[in-house]
Amino acid sequence: MFSGVVAGKAKISKINKKDETITMAISYPTGLLSDIRIGDSISVNGTCLTAERVEPNQFQVTMMPQTFEKTTFKDLKAGDEVNVEQAMKIGSRFEGHIVTGHVDEVIPVTARHINENAIELWFSIPSWLDKQIVPQGSVTLNGVSLTVMDVKNISFSVGLIPHTQDKTNLSSLKIGDEVNLETDILGKYVQKNLSKEN
Repeated sequence: MFSGVVAGKAKISKINKKDETITMAISYPTGLLSDIRIGDSISVNGTCLTAERVEPNQFQVTMMPQTFEKTTFKDLKAGDEVNVEQAMKIGSRFEGHIVTGHVDEVIPVTARHINENAIELWFSIPSWLDKQIVPQGSVTLNGVSLTVMDVKNISFSVGLIPHTQDKTNLSSLKIGDEVNLETDILGKYVQKNLSKEN
């Protein structure tokens, strides 16, 4: 389980795609990920992956076909930046929101605006997730916990403050670029239980 408060940006140093299985090595700056060990869960662009091999400033993961189909990793290449976060520790301060690392859908950027020191990004909402995204609710985009600013028709917006712009790969997004979306797990349970009553 994660919080969506990413540690920072890392880079894909190697990526091997064989059919729908991906093996990937990720390099990170010294001090970015503390005490990482084999078997640890690491959020990489919002996807919960297991560190299978750990070397100084680098770890390796393998993704199965379902992850290939449900995420942007099938389109990434060596040198691309990814957001990383280690799993939450019991007893530590809980910021962001509850993030499982299970991506729901890949969605595109539909608009980008600069509002003084903030970047406003708009994304399309898949029809099957439209009831799970609400104004002032939480979403996870590429592993980053964000507050939904506005919802209009089949789109929603988020704002990137300067800290988020510096710490994550979201500020470089252009119209048409895709991100990994995870909606709020609490919203999922609410929708599921309400649908049973109808």
